[in-house]
Amino acid sequence: MAGVLLMAAAACGGSGNGGDTSASTASSGGTSSEASKSGLKVGLAFDVGGRGDKSFNDAAYAGLEKAKSELKADIKELSPAADGSNRGELLRQLADAGYNPIIGVGFAYGEDIKKAAEEYPDIQFAVVDSASNAPNVTGLLFAEEQGSYLAGVAAATKAKSGHVGFVGGVENDLIKKFEAGFVAGVKSVKADAKIDVKYLTPDGDFSGFKAPDKGKVAAEKMFQDGAEIVYHAAGDSGLGVFQAAAAAGKKAIGVDSDQRQTVKEADLQSVIMTSMLKRVDVAVFEFVKAFQGGAKGGSNTVYDLKVDGVGLSTTGGEIDDIKDKLDAAKKDIVDGKITVPAKP
Repeated sequence: MAGVLLMAAAACGGSGNGGDTSASTASSGGTSSEASKSGLKVGLAFDVGGRGDKSFNDAAYAGLEKAKSELKADIKELSPAADGSNRGELLRQLADAGYNPIIGVGFAYGEDIKKAAEEYPDIQFAVVDSASNAPNVTGLLFAEEQGSYLAGVAAATKAKSGHVGFVGGVENDLIKKFEAGFVAGVKSVKADAKIDVKYLTPDGDFSGFKAPDKGKVAAEKMFQDGAEIVYHAAGDSGLGVFQAAAAAGKKAIGVDSDQRQTVKEADLQSVIMTSMLKRVDVAVFEFVKAFQGGAKGGSNTVYDLKVDGVGLSTTGGEIDDIKDKLDAAKKDIVDGKITVPAKP
């Protein structure tokens, strides 16, 4: 991925944040002769919304596509209903079709993966953002708070007034990690900074990840109250944050993917100062590659700053002038001099 700050070459092979409201089980196959010869069949079940969120799900798909191109895997992807009620059914569809390994994208797959792993003990599963809960399950976890800390340092350094904001899609423990790290990073630069925080929906209501209108209203209020930069961890709702920033002539910080590259609207690209990268693409690809090499589940892999599992994008060059400051903050975290809180 172009424009990645602090990203080691070895790592480049980045909530459950949802995307649009598509309820179909769209799929894409990699049934080339090379894929068939490899014998590797990889199934992936998206979080709500599926492909096209320009963020979390799309990052997972990038890892799946890399497995297709580099490991010659036959791939299939399925998207859940808008309310996510058929997650377990998708996993069983993939298992019954002979896909192994199978990846569930998002913490909401935790219980469904556990049940599927019991029903299909010979299949290896992985779940993004949820810990391993069976001997044939690998947990792919991220230190979102660490990457968000760097986003906070960048925001506080760039915001002359010291007034910034955070918009979370759903008020759950995962998204609170983004908030906690961001707030800590901001306060490390300006202890008296003003930080507005707004969650779009309560815990359990995942519509907050696919409500750009709510994201826009939340960010508009923050900009009207004087915030200069707003960071979102809200999936597809982040589009509304970008729209509000464009209308106010202010800046925003994206999440999961390099959103200055993934957002198509040119007028919105320019407001994205940086994005907190959650390398779901790397996690998915490395899990598949390890499986191909004979690895088994029953453990967790944590992608943190030390392995460049999180970081900041540099597309647009808007944080190039503070690179030394960001590098220093990263080093202090990796060296253990700074312990970033995972709870607000």
